[in-house]
Amino acid sequence: MEGAFYIAMFLAASVVSLASPLEKADCTLELPDSETGKVTYTTNQVSWGCLGQKPLNSTREVHVLNLNFPKDFSELKLTIQVSKGNVPQPRDVHVILNVQGHINLLLQAPGIPVNLSLDPTKVFLKEAYVDYSVLPDFFGKEELLNWAQRTHGDLTSYAEMDDPQSIILHVGQALASAFPCVPASNFDMGNHLTWKAIAPGVRGCRFSKGLGKKVAHILKVTQGSFSSPQTVEVKVDLSCPSGNLAPTLETVLILQGPPNVNWLIDSIHNVQIGTTGEYSFKIFPDKSIPGSILSDTIQGLLYEAKTKFNASIIASYVEIPPTSHIALWAPSCAPKIETSPSPVLTTPPTMSCYLPLLSSLLSPQCSPDSMTLVLKKEFIVVLNCQIKHLSFRDPTCQSQEKDNQLVLSSTFYGCGMNVKKGVILSNEVAVTLTSSSVPILMEVECLNTSAFSVHMGAYSSQQFLRTSSTIELGQRVYVQVIATPAIEELTTHLDSCSLDLGPEADPVELIHDQVAKSPRVSLLAADSNRIQFSFLLRGHMVPTPMAATLSCNVGLTLQDKYETKTIVKTSTKLNISNPIPTTQGLGMPAVLGITFGAFIIGALLTAALWYIYSHTRPPGKRQPVMATGPASESSSTNHSIGSTQSTPCSTSSMA
Repeated sequence: MEGAFYIAMFLAASVVSLASPLEKADCTLELPDSETGKVTYTTNQVSWGCLGQKPLNSTREVHVLNLNFPKDFSELKLTIQVSKGNVPQPRDVHVILNVQGHINLLLQAPGIPVNLSLDPTKVFLKEAYVDYSVLPDFFGKEELLNWAQRTHGDLTSYAEMDDPQSIILHVGQALASAFPCVPASNFDMGNHLTWKAIAPGVRGCRFSKGLGKKVAHILKVTQGSFSSPQTVEVKVDLSCPSGNLAPTLETVLILQGPPNVNWLIDSIHNVQIGTTGEYSFKIFPDKSIPGSILSDTIQGLLYEAKTKFNASIIASYVEIPPTSHIALWAPSCAPKIETSPSPVLTTPPTMSCYLPLLSSLLSPQCSPDSMTLVLKKEFIVVLNCQIKHLSFRDPTCQSQEKDNQLVLSSTFYGCGMNVKKGVILSNEVAVTLTSSSVPILMEVECLNTSAFSVHMGAYSSQQFLRTSSTIELGQRVYVQVIATPAIEELTTHLDSCSLDLGPEADPVELIHDQVAKSPRVSLLAADSNRIQFSFLLRGHMVPTPMAATLSCNVGLTLQDKYETKTIVKTSTKLNISNPIPTTQGLGMPAVLGITFGAFIIGALLTAALWYIYSHTRPPGKRQPVMATGPASESSSTNHSIGSTQSTPCSTSSMA
C-alpha cells in the first residue's frame, strides 16, 4: 500500500516546458500573512566573509561572527565543533560575537575551551557558567575587524549573517587561504561554517483568472560558486497544528535551480512535483526521476504554475542562496467550525522566570530630574515571566502600561530614592510575579548627569599648564578633558572626538570608541575623571581654515557597569594660525631680487670655472706664422692667426 502511494507520487510528476517570454501571469506577489507558513534553509554562504590561514602547528584561532537581527529579541543556537583530521587540535579558541539587536544565546562547545567576547547588554547567556569578556561598540565591520586583529592577532575567519537561527562553527581545520582575512561579499565558508536561516521575503498571490484548484509553492535556488553536482534535500511539511487537515487540498511543489543541482524530496504528502535537474524521494533515494526545463524568471514560473500545473494560488514564492537543506512548512488546515466556547482549565507554567536576564534588562535611564525603567512585554514573554507589576522601594510607586511596555518612573526626591555623593541615584525595584506574593528585589543605579560638568581645553605643550585658544598648523595640539566632581565609582572615557574646520575643509575624525582614527592622534593618559590626548594638524591646507570647533562625546560609566553608560557632549572653539602665509603671491621687488641674485651667482660661478681652467692647462709653445705682404694690411690678421697656432718648439703663449 505504501509502495503504491509513492508510485502515485511518481506519476504525479509533470513534465513542463519553458514558458513563452511574452506571457505574463495575472498574479502580483505580496507578503502573505504569518499563517501561510515559512521556509528555512541551511547554507555555507554568508553575506560577507573570509577565511585566514592557520599557521602550521598553531592551536590558536580567532573567529569573528557579525550578526544582524531584525527583531527586538531573537533566539540563537551556536554550536562549536572540532574537525577531525591530522591537524593540531585547538586549545585557544577566541569567538568574537558582535550582535545588532538582542538575543538569547544557547552555546554548545563540548570539550572545547572557548574565550567569548560579547556585549552583555545584547547577548543573554542561558548558561550562567560561561565566561566572557566585554565587547565594545563598533561603527562598522571595518572597526570590528581592526579591533579584533589589534587585540587578538590574525583572524582565522570572519562571517556576517542576517537573522541566523543556528550556527555550527568548525574549529581545528587546516585552511588553504592566505593572510590577511579580507571579507568578500556572498562568501562561501565551505565546511568551516554552516548556518540556518528563515528565508526572508516569502511572497504569495492569487490568480485573478483561471479555474485552477491547486496551491503552488515555488522555491528557487540561486547559482553558487561550485559547478560540481550538488544535492539539495527539501523537506515538505503540510501538517496542521490543530490536526484538522484540509482533505481535498492539492499541492504543487516547483523547484527551480542551477543545472548542477539535483533534489532529494522528503515528504509524506501527495504532492505534484516539477523540477529542474533530477529528483528522487528520500524513501527511494536510488530511484531518480528526470526533471524538465523551467523558466528562470518570476513571471515565467508564475505562468507555468497557472498553465501547466493548474494552480489558482501561489502560497509561497522565495529565492534562496546556495544551500544543502530546505524545509517548507505550509499548514493546510480545514476551515474552523464555530462552536460555543467550553471552560478551559489553566495551569501555571512549568518554567520559571529567568531572573538573570530580567535583571540585566532592568537598566534605568536618568534624565536631569528623574529615573525611568522601561521593560518591553515582548521580552517578558520570551523570558517566561508572568509579571504583575513593578514598583520602587516605595510600594505606592508602581509601573504603568504604555505602548506594550511597563514603564516605572520617579523623580530624584520621591519613591524612596537615595542620592550618593550628589551624583549617584540608587533605588530598589520590586518585581511582583503573578505566581508569587513575595516580590523579587533588584538594586538599580544610574548617574545624575545634570550634576556633572565636563571641561575641555587645548594646550601647546604636554605639561598642560596654560590653555590656548589658538592652534598652529604643523604643530601638535594637546587636549585635556576633565569631569567633575571626581568620585572613585566613576569611569571616564572618550567615546568620540572630531574637529570641524568649517566650510573650508572636511571634518577630521580624531577618536571613535576610545580608538585613535589616525597615526597623527595619540592617547596619552586617562584616569577616573581625566583624559589627555594630542593630535597634529597637517601644515599645508589650501584654502587655510581660520577657525575650528573641537567636539567630544565623553562617556561616564558607574563602577564599570556598561548599562550605566551616559554620554556627555562638550566642545571648544579654536583659532587657527598659519606660520607660512599662503594666501599672498610674490611681489615685483621679490621677483627682481630673486632674478638679480640668480644672475650674480651665475656670473661668479662662470668666473670661477674659467679661473680653474686657465690655471690647470699644461704649458705649451706657440710659433707665430709669418706671412708675406704688406704689414700694414695684415698685421692684425697675422697676429690673430698666430695667436691660435703653435709648434712643439714654441715656448711662448699667445693667449
